[in-house]
Amino acid sequence: MRLDIQPNEQAFSSKEVAEELGIATPTVRKYGQILERNGYEFLKDGDRRIFVQSDIGALIALRDTDKPLDETAKNIVYKQKESLEGPNESEIAIPDTYSNLPQDPKQLEEILLFLAQELAATREMNVQLTNDMSQLKTTVSRLQQDHHVISSNIGNSAQKTHAKIEKLTEQQMTHYETLLQQEQQISDFLQKEIQNMRDEQKNEWISQNDFNKRLEEAIQQPKEKWAWLFSIFRK
Repeated sequence: MRLDIQPNEQAFSSKEVAEELGIATPTVRKYGQILERNGYEFLKDGDRRIFVQSDIGALIALRDTDKPLDETAKNIVYKQKESLEGPNESEIAIPDTYSNLPQDPKQLEEILLFLAQELAATREMNVQLTNDMSQLKTTVSRLQQDHHVISSNIGNSAQKTHAKIEKLTEQQMTHYETLLQQEQQISDFLQKEIQNMRDEQKNEWISQNDFNKRLEEAIQQPKEKWAWLFSIFRK
């Protein structure tokens, strides 16, 4: 049982450790198996390893060693046992109080029952904490997935909006160019009509001017030739 883990010490998953050390997740599992094969103890949630800072140090030692991995793992396990045995002996050592235990078997049975109940409550609390930790990690994982989905949806929506804006802009440009072409055609038509009207007016003016000249010439002729004037109007 690991006794070197602090109550509030941060825990890491295999994926997080892999990202921290710059190695693949299967490599983290491989190093964990090598360490366990040589006697190393990991904190576990079922069959899944939970890594703390000291475990990361052990994995770094395996990653950076030039020696065989099993040999390095044995040295790591030896140091782990030393660190566990040293502090525990001083922490567990208590004064000899056996002489102060009650001699009455009934009282002793009550004390043992109380201790058993406290131990069961502690174990139940540990199970609950483990379940809560597992649920928390599941919730965090779902939130990360939701964040990824939301980010993807926002990106897709932005792309669709940009595409719609480009399409509308293109449609407006096409419509504007069509209007310009129609306006140009109308302008050309009006200019032709105006020119035709001018040509007609010019022709009428020339015709009228020619008539006026012939009329003047006819008036200046002798009276006996006025009959010729009437011939002009008959034409």
